[in-house]
Amino acid sequence: MREHFLLDPGTVFLNHGSFGACPREVLEAQRSLQLEMERNPVDFLARRSASLLREARGLLAAHLGAKGSDLVFVPNATTGVNIVARSLEFTPGDEVLTTDHEYGACDNTWDWVAERRGAVVRRVEIPLPFRPAEFLDRLWAGVTPRTRLIFVSHLTSTTGLVFPLEGLCRRAREGGILSLVDGAHAPGQLDLDLDALGADFYTGNGHKWLCAPKGAGFLHARAEHHEKLHAPVVSWGYSAASGGHRGFESYTGESVLERRLQWQGTRDLSAFLAVPAAIEFQRRHAWPALRAQCHRLAVEALARHCAEHGVEPIAEDGDFAQMACLPFPAADPEDLRRALFERFCIEVPVTRHRGRVFVRVSVQAYNTESDLEALHAALRRIAAERG
Repeated sequence: MREHFLLDPGTVFLNHGSFGACPREVLEAQRSLQLEMERNPVDFLARRSASLLREARGLLAAHLGAKGSDLVFVPNATTGVNIVARSLEFTPGDEVLTTDHEYGACDNTWDWVAERRGAVVRRVEIPLPFRPAEFLDRLWAGVTPRTRLIFVSHLTSTTGLVFPLEGLCRRAREGGILSLVDGAHAPGQLDLDLDALGADFYTGNGHKWLCAPKGAGFLHARAEHHEKLHAPVVSWGYSAASGGHRGFESYTGESVLERRLQWQGTRDLSAFLAVPAAIEFQRRHAWPALRAQCHRLAVEALARHCAEHGVEPIAEDGDFAQMACLPFPAADPEDLRRALFERFCIEVPVTRHRGRVFVRVSVQAYNTESDLEALHAALRRIAAERG
């Protein structure tokens, strides 16, 4: 599969999780859309983009087990979290319940909202090693009468864990508590059925594991919540009198969700519109089988690493997907990351959680056993040098 991507052949690339990597043919589809736009920007953006976006949303929604009318494109999952966090009305003392495994940018979002609204962010420790059977009860023990929303990752960024969310979303709905899921790493890595999952809000990225171009994300909201959401930029769709640009259908949309969130001023929509090309690329290459192969390589790498370095895994094989975190003692994670890249030409992130350091390995379809062998050899060398 490596030949389908533009990755530097001189680099062992084990960091698909950070920004993804887009296949050559998907980038060509995006470029074709950009050229088409430039032939008549007014026609493309003001008149045609509404129907083009609607079609692309419908294809993405079908892939995610959702309705196109409940989904809008956003640049990334962090934007989706911000839209929900800033739109909901919190009063002093209201609580947002989350975990200690969340993505730092989203932690910042909730701290920012809490500071300005007088709300409280409660972060429940989910200890390692991870016990999925205990997850729901442990998190729910943090619920109080003031809990208004539960925010949780579907697949954690720092520790690579897949959180079991079906029971959590159901219990939250039964308890009258809103749920927002950060699915940044989930599309393309997990089988998703958003309607069945039942989260009130779910946001994810297409440019990571779905292999779409950079800047292709989505926000999904149950129909009863559409009126609650507001865009970061107030534009044409907020005015019933948007007919001031009559004939520019893309400014208004067909629903309140479209009207408020679709038109954010002039921007390049090609990443959104190329998402179907990424879905088709994965369909044509039998992606479920490749995902299973990647999972196998990831868990084998973790098992081998733990055996070689005398450490214990932080979870069972089924609690990971295509990312696995290899525990590795290091005084400075950045020094370790830099050494792996500068000395061994290995691109891989080094993360920290509660004082522990992990080499977070992403295994995508273009990776091979030789890539992982190179990482094992490098870590053995570094460990030996440090005594």
